[in-house]
Amino acid sequence: MITIKTTGAGTLECNFSGKQVTVFPEKAGSTGSLVELLPSPEESPTPGTISWPGEYDKDGVSIRGIGHNEGATVSYAVEVDNIRLAFLSSPLVDLSDHELELLGDIAILAIPADDAKIVQRLLDDIDPRILIPLPTGDAAVYNEVLKACGAAGAESQEELKIKGGLPAEGREVVVLK
Repeated sequence: MITIKTTGAGTLECNFSGKQVTVFPEKAGSTGSLVELLPSPEESPTPGTISWPGEYDKDGVSIRGIGHNEGATVSYAVEVDNIRLAFLSSPLVDLSDHELELLGDIAILAIPADDAKIVQRLLDDIDPRILIPLPTGDAAVYNEVLKACGAAGAESQEELKIKGGLPAEGREVVVLK
């Protein structure tokens, strides 16, 4: 079972069958998770954090860090229980064909709502089954992203729970509180 909830400011807490992973925490080393995925590289990473591009395996959770902007930011592809998730870092950038290839076939995409046009292009390229837009900046831009995703006026949820399978067709947009 996969459970994803937000703790604000673009931070996500993910529970993968009892394995806690925190994505983009406000302060490294503060969550007590199995692993924390940081949005930018640290010269001296805190134990239990990943902040550099590369491939990692933490207790059966497969993680791939993908660098952007000449290594200034890192996005992540995470695979657990044969479900692949992507967590794109802010500021959002267009991904190259190589970076899209590194992401792989994404089922669940968490994307910062930095730019509606870039979000739309990435959605067309990645085509996830479940989309989680994250309010990382201006509220007007976030609302524009929700509108572009067909989720304007959607009711927000406390958390996303995946038990069993994903939607077979179409795309589900999940707005987290």
